[in-house]
Amino acid sequence: MTVFHLAYTVSDLESARQFYGELLGCEEGRSTVTWVDFNFFGNQLSLHLGEIISPCETQSSVEGNTVPMPHFGCVLEWGEFQNLSEKLKTSGVTFVLEPHVRYARLPAEQATMFIKDPSGNALEFKAYRDSAEIFSK
Repeated sequence: MTVFHLAYTVSDLESARQFYGELLGCEEGRSTVTWVDFNFFGNQLSLHLGEIISPCETQSSVEGNTVPMPHFGCVLEWGEFQNLSEKLKTSGVTFVLEPHVRYARLPAEQATMFIKDPSGNALEFKAYRDSAEIFSK
């Protein structure tokens, strides 16, 4: 099994626990008073308490939409994406980029959305209509 590991800083562990654990449904793993691990959709996310040095301040453009840079996230199954987007809407989350479909009717058709965690870290969730197209050219 290959698991991706990502570590970055957050300004408050309790708000991070609420966001990643309660809102996104990520299972909490090991922790200390200065960091906490989460199972982020099958990957290891380590959140370390610290000063936020570089919040998302730059942007890029994808199919006419402005997206925050840097960002991270994960590719979900189509139904899982729909369920998460509805949960986020119902919870009153402010979207950086509302859930929508891009590259419609093309092989790489995908649903995508961007949000920020309480520390300002940008996350993208996406789902490909055909998951076989994730790495296609």
